[in-house]
Amino acid sequence: MIRLIKTSCVRNCPNTCSLLAQVEDGRVKALVGDPDSPTNQGRVCVKCGRYPQRVYDPDRVLWPLVKVKGRFERIGWDAALDLLADKISSVIKTKPEAFFYYQGFGSRTALKMVNRRLFNLLGPVTTLTGTVCGGAGQGAQDLDYGERISHDFRDHLNSSTLVVWGRNPAVTSLNLVPIALSLKAQGKPVVLIDPALTESASLCSWRLAPRPGTDAQLALALARLIFTAGAEDRDFLENHAQNLAAYKALVFQEELAKRASDCGLDPADIIKLSQTLMENKPVAFVLGWGLHRWRESQVTIRSIDALAATLGSIGRVGGGVSQGFEEWRPYDWSVWGDDPRNHGRRFLMPILGEELEKANPQVTATLITAGNPATMLPDSRRVQAALSKIAFKAVAGHFLDDTALMADLFLPATTFLEEDDVVAAYGHSYICPVNQAIKPLGESRSDFDLFMALGARLGLSSYVKPRQEWLKLILAPTLKMGVSLETIQAGGAYQPDVPHVPFLDREFPTPNGRFNLIDQFVSPAVYDPERPLALLSVSPKQWLCSEISPRDRLDILPVTINASLAQNLGIEEGEEIWVISELGRIKARARLEPLARPDVAVIPRGGWGRHGLNVNVLTRAIVTTVGRGTAYHQTRVSLAKITASEKSEGLGSGENI
Repeated sequence: MIRLIKTSCVRNCPNTCSLLAQVEDGRVKALVGDPDSPTNQGRVCVKCGRYPQRVYDPDRVLWPLVKVKGRFERIGWDAALDLLADKISSVIKTKPEAFFYYQGFGSRTALKMVNRRLFNLLGPVTTLTGTVCGGAGQGAQDLDYGERISHDFRDHLNSSTLVVWGRNPAVTSLNLVPIALSLKAQGKPVVLIDPALTESASLCSWRLAPRPGTDAQLALALARLIFTAGAEDRDFLENHAQNLAAYKALVFQEELAKRASDCGLDPADIIKLSQTLMENKPVAFVLGWGLHRWRESQVTIRSIDALAATLGSIGRVGGGVSQGFEEWRPYDWSVWGDDPRNHGRRFLMPILGEELEKANPQVTATLITAGNPATMLPDSRRVQAALSKIAFKAVAGHFLDDTALMADLFLPATTFLEEDDVVAAYGHSYICPVNQAIKPLGESRSDFDLFMALGARLGLSSYVKPRQEWLKLILAPTLKMGVSLETIQAGGAYQPDVPHVPFLDREFPTPNGRFNLIDQFVSPAVYDPERPLALLSVSPKQWLCSEISPRDRLDILPVTINASLAQNLGIEEGEEIWVISELGRIKARARLEPLARPDVAVIPRGGWGRHGLNVNVLTRAIVTTVGRGTAYHQTRVSLAKITASEKSEGLGSGENI
């Protein structure tokens, strides 16, 4: 007998797909999309379909480990928890800020809120602020709208033009794929704007590839053409927006030819796009996360928001500028316990290596959950060096990845197929169930069980509550609006307070109720004559972030570059070459693409450094001006052939560990 268990993917992906786990004899045989889901409607990505292989991977660690004289040895849970609780207590009694809790984004569920609460109850320990994901985009759109609210993705079916800007739906936004294909089949323009040639090019009618970091210049050039044609939405701009005069001055500050030159585009292509936008309304803009991986990325996001306002796309069915949703919106944020009186030190996630180095008092003990900072954070060598100096490191995870390998105590975590929870999305407004499909493998435990056990050992009796009780407390705002926890756990429910089409009344939660047009410009783009290529570290189709097992790893990272550029450098298809930034170099295998921009190098992110596959060895640690995000794409690189002497000496195989 095969049982079907409704559950949902909880990993760092905007789709948060509803799933059916097919279980036979206590084992997950397959993981498929739930056809009853209003979001993914039975679809599932390759990564999620292969997830059961991760659950049953022979390299997965299923019991606690403690490091003795540099080697891991098996330890029981009681001994492991006693050790961790003793470390936490001893540090907090003397210098609370010397204890550091790192909570990553590897699992994004409701019950993860109680993790930080534990440490807020214990006192002013060190925690995180900022993000390596969407902080810059949300911060920028909050400046424009007062609160970022995207259109429900199904509303894009009402669009006459869909502009996919810096996003790769074929890999990162499965729910958008049938919408793009449907619009394209109807003859409606689906335009891809991306300097990287991605898998989504085939979904779209045509593509513009601006120079990396110049998307704001493109948006301003398009706005100039719209104003010049008299096709702007005067009612919206004059009656529902502010800063119009300053915005128009910014738009007309540069001629089209100059903007086009900045973008590395033919002016005729920009004119073609402007005509498409003016003649095929409403226009929906769907933005990706690559757009905000620049120090001044708020300029890019806000310029596109203003372009949409100029076109009359804001507060209109089939329009809008959509990037994401506030995934914590359905919850009671007070559960975090972020009382200012208990605030300890906050390290900026994008520059964690530097923060650890300069910390006073220094961190002497840390607990890391749902993350792999030694791989996923920029300037990863610096992060690894700083982590290595912490006297005691506890890590909860599935595999001995780069971070876990450094641990003194490893705690085996369950996967989402082995636990009960609830998850909201940052790609839609549906609240999804996480129902246990199988019993935890081996001795693995969920974060929730781990933290409840810690709370009991640390004397926090009021903190230790049953799972369902915590879920009702966390979801209290949603439950008060008439959605029951049972409904969510049975299949899911939409957030009652999120509109299908936001701002239909043209009223915005800004101080004066108006949309805020951008009025200042700072170019996000950077140039370096010694390093002529922008490094774009992108999400690959095969794995998600650093969730890759040792047996599934590549032998060497691929780097996609322009074929003519490669020919000029004497680089051949499949050749191993150096990719060099100001921080170091890694070996990669050249993939030559005739349609790639000649000023771009594209490398997948997430590979482990222990295997020589970590692109973040190259990436600079820079915080975005708005939103405390991470400016991964600010990094410039050059290419070089591996010399005969380097080959003979075997250099490169371990240089990025």
